[in-house]
Amino acid sequence: MDFDWIDVPFDLKRVTPKEIEESFEDPFGLRLLPEEVEDDSKARYFNLGKSVGDRGIFTVFWTDGKRYRAIFSRDMTPEEQSFYERKNSEAGY
Repeated sequence: MDFDWIDVPFDLKRVTPKEIEESFEDPFGLRLLPEEVEDDSKARYFNLGKSVGDRGIFTVFWTDGKRYRAIFSRDMTPEEQSFYERKNSEAGY
């Protein structure tokens, strides 16, 4: 995966680029597309994944299929953590 880290619109001191990239490489990670997206070129996706250090990270991102651009990233909330675990349980992981 190729990430675009130029002029990121959020503080990279709270969640590092390395942790964000690791959360995208999480084999149990979840990528979601919000409903009612009219134009795929403007679609914003959500990623719920864990870093190598087991930190749950929520990221809003854009992709053109080759490059990824994080628009916002933070720690998962307890509700997101629960959703992540529930979906992985349902999948048999």
